[in-house]
Amino acid sequence: MAESVKQFIIQGITSSGSKFRPSDWAERLAGVMSPFRPKGSVASPYTYSPYVVPTFVDGVKSVMVDERLRALEPLAWQFVHDFARDNDLRTIEACLIPEKPVKPDGT
Repeated sequence: MAESVKQFIIQGITSSGSKFRPSDWAERLAGVMSPFRPKGSVASPYTYSPYVVPTFVDGVKSVMVDERLRALEPLAWQFVHDFARDNDLRTIEACLIPEKPVKPDGT
């Protein structure tokens, strides 16, 4: 069975409830992390790493960070954690559980 993927989400809201600026912070953070990719994949400055992706969570601009980044490059993992801490941003831990495969009989 496939492993669950652990992630943490950095939200663009400070612990005091203020909206984080600049408005493109999530894209900037993900852009800086774009070189960190799975082995064998081609790094491109025009696409985000699958490990650090800008998104929206409950209508709030956020960045989803995959825990597999830690094994690939511990300093990059520390960088995104430090970014969230230094800017007093809310973080959420998450675990994506793969969907149960469908058997040929449809169950």
